[in-house]
Amino acid sequence: MSIDKVLNRAPSGLAELLGGGGPAIEIEIEDPEAVRINADGMEIEIEPGQDEEGEFSDNLAETMDESALMSMAEELAGDIENDLASRKDWEETYVEGLKLMGLKYEERMEPWSGACGVVHPMITEAVVRFQAETIMETFPSTGPVLTKIIGKETPDKLESAERVKEDMNYQLTERMIEYRPEHEKMLWNLPATGSAFKKVYYDPSIGRQVAVFIPAEDVVLPYGVSDIYMCYRVTHVMRKTKNEIKKLQKAGFYRDIDLPDPDKTRSDIKKAKDSETGFSDIHDDRYTLYEAHADLNLAGDDDDEIALPYVVTIIKGSNDVLSIRRNWREEDDLCLKRQHFVHYQYIPGFGSYGFGLFHLIGNFAKSATSLTRQLVDAGTLSNLPGGLKSRSLRIKGDDTPISPGEFRDVDVGSGTIRDSILPLPYKEPSQTLLQLLGNIIEDGRRFASTADVKVSDMGSQAPVGTTLAILERQLKPLSAVQARIHFTMKQELKLLAEIIRDYTSDSYGYQPETGTPKAKKSDYEHVDVLPVSDPNAATMAQRIVQYQAVIQMAQMAPDIYDLPELHRGMLNVLGIKNAAKLIPLKGDLKPMDPVTENARALGGEPVKAFIHQDHTAHIAVHNAMMQDPSIQQKIGQNPRAQQIMGALQDHITEHVAFEYRQQIESQLGLQLPPPDEELPAEVESTLSAMMAQAGKQQLEESQQQAQQAQAQQQQQDPVVQMQQQELQIRQQEVQIQQQKNEAEKQQKEQDLQLRREQMEQEMQIRRDQVEHEYGKTMATLQLKKDEMETNQLREGLRMGIQTKKDEDKAEYDSTREGMRMGLEKDREDANQTKEGLRLGLENSRMQKESGTPKKGKKPPAEEED
Repeated sequence: MSIDKVLNRAPSGLAELLGGGGPAIEIEIEDPEAVRINADGMEIEIEPGQDEEGEFSDNLAETMDESALMSMAEELAGDIENDLASRKDWEETYVEGLKLMGLKYEERMEPWSGACGVVHPMITEAVVRFQAETIMETFPSTGPVLTKIIGKETPDKLESAERVKEDMNYQLTERMIEYRPEHEKMLWNLPATGSAFKKVYYDPSIGRQVAVFIPAEDVVLPYGVSDIYMCYRVTHVMRKTKNEIKKLQKAGFYRDIDLPDPDKTRSDIKKAKDSETGFSDIHDDRYTLYEAHADLNLAGDDDDEIALPYVVTIIKGSNDVLSIRRNWREEDDLCLKRQHFVHYQYIPGFGSYGFGLFHLIGNFAKSATSLTRQLVDAGTLSNLPGGLKSRSLRIKGDDTPISPGEFRDVDVGSGTIRDSILPLPYKEPSQTLLQLLGNIIEDGRRFASTADVKVSDMGSQAPVGTTLAILERQLKPLSAVQARIHFTMKQELKLLAEIIRDYTSDSYGYQPETGTPKAKKSDYEHVDVLPVSDPNAATMAQRIVQYQAVIQMAQMAPDIYDLPELHRGMLNVLGIKNAAKLIPLKGDLKPMDPVTENARALGGEPVKAFIHQDHTAHIAVHNAMMQDPSIQQKIGQNPRAQQIMGALQDHITEHVAFEYRQQIESQLGLQLPPPDEELPAEVESTLSAMMAQAGKQQLEESQQQAQQAQAQQQQQDPVVQMQQQELQIRQQEVQIQQQKNEAEKQQKEQDLQLRREQMEQEMQIRRDQVEHEYGKTMATLQLKKDEMETNQLREGLRMGIQTKKDEDKAEYDSTREGMRMGLEKDREDANQTKEGLRLGLENSRMQKESGTPKKGKKPPAEEED
């Protein structure tokens, strides 16, 4: 691109640099736009298009050549028009289906004025039912979001999941006030048309995330694609007022260009909707914009052969480009397309759009409408028949029908009145047509899954399994649709969670019940979100029957079921508020002191032992209360006394189990893993062997303590004292006997002296043998000790060498980083010199071409600036 005027002054010092006193500079001009400069061994090349790149999220249309923009826009607009043409038959079916909903009464003029124009509400009934059932399943009053922990469950992750659940439900129910109305619009359009879309994005004008409904006709997909998530071109047909576009232009989101006149052409679907709802676009001056999420090859991409995802917005009709932006994350090396749309499908079909009731039962509705009109018209003709009359017959006021109880004057030319009138033979409404209408309606409603379940056929004594099987058969199609909605809504909630995590404030806007407000970003990174709906049960009735089946099974084996948890789940299914207060569970409890636990146990409330409590103290307090005579007397009058004491004894058993765990940990000298942690097989095997030894040691200590306690107890017993006196008498008798035997002992000692000397000689021989064996053993131990010291020395040398290598590598990395930073500094200095030289050269060339301006008068370029 040639330069026609000087945009900047020459850098100061350029004359001195070119004049002399410095190294020689060689300048080579290859073409008017490319210059090569060689100064003191440093070569600088100035090529066109080397300007500094902008931000990643910039509007690329601001810097692209206008001709390239127009060429790209015309090609893209042509592709979009081809996409619209490829779905022409689909649009015609859409238009015909809108007429079958009966949203507007039809004033028929054929076969006569005022003929029946009723439309059978088969499709509308199915749509209303589906919307009512699904909105309650997917958006209850408490919010549509549940959370799921990613990876191993920990107390911190459980708290994070609860905070994310609370925040997401707050966002969708309180801040995003448009979310529920948009969701209900989607649920109205989805069953009728078969496809509905949601667009999820961050709106900087309101500072938060939004999720808006887009009807199927406004999302254009190419022919042959089956999945919007892998589609190479998705076009959103948007309508914006001139003021809305101007605001976005002023904000820098769109290019600041002159807007053409809006294109007011309407699609056939839009015309049909306006006709059915009674609206018209007389004053609709909105612009139609094509926002295309397409894979394109743009100049400047790293690989021109591979198309990358972009978002291009053009004005329909003029094809003016408003914006072009990259549609991948800056840190993504694969340049994967970012998703902004989610596609809800009623029944997935052959193409990219799903099948709805327009396609599935449209013919049923059309036939039912035709038969209904025939029956009503037949009844009208039968009740108010017409016929032929003679011209000579004159009836006063014959243009108006005769009212009940009215008689009119008649002029008869000749003969009787009967001879002058011939009624046409209209028949009563056909019973065959009526029966056929009933069959068609029943088949259509059954196909649309809106037929009522015949509860009377089940019987009040029917097993729950039978009832569940009937419901399962009846609701299977609806359950499949609900499962698809559950899956798609999960993708929508994930997109919303990503936007909340990446674009909104790093802190919660309120103080959560647990944790700090600063934990918002980390919470969203460790928790997955999913809808509150159940993909396995489409309706509340189905879930209630499922729970009833489980409750019947629990009655046969109550010991293996957690009945409080089962009944809590039943209350939640019924939608009972404060189910946690009605049926408290042990999992809801928090650590308490032993006296409070005693009070709760006496009141029949659940109690729970925790691993970190002082279990010895708790056991002592609980046993003291159970052995208290006054407590026993008062509790004994309670009919639930046995149950209360049993529950308290079970609680003491929990403390005993935890106390034994602490004793084993004391013997091992380490803390055991949490009870619910899954251990690898090797760790569990090693730990079990250590526990076996620790359990044996604990058993010995417990036995010793038991013996000591038993001895102390016996010393205080009177019977034991009498036994001790008898023992003393026996000891005196023994002493007398010992004196008598003393003499015999001395004689025996003399005999034994000789024998002892012999034994000492034998012991000396054995001692010498033992010392010899001891010497051999010590020598062996010394050899092993020397070998261990050698191994330790070798290991120390290896660790020293490794440490030295690590230090050398760190020093090398630091030196290399310093050299890199130095090279970057030299490169920046070279670029500055290069820019200064380029500007000076350009200034000099322009002065030579245009001549030196007169003194006191600025050059034309500077005046223009």
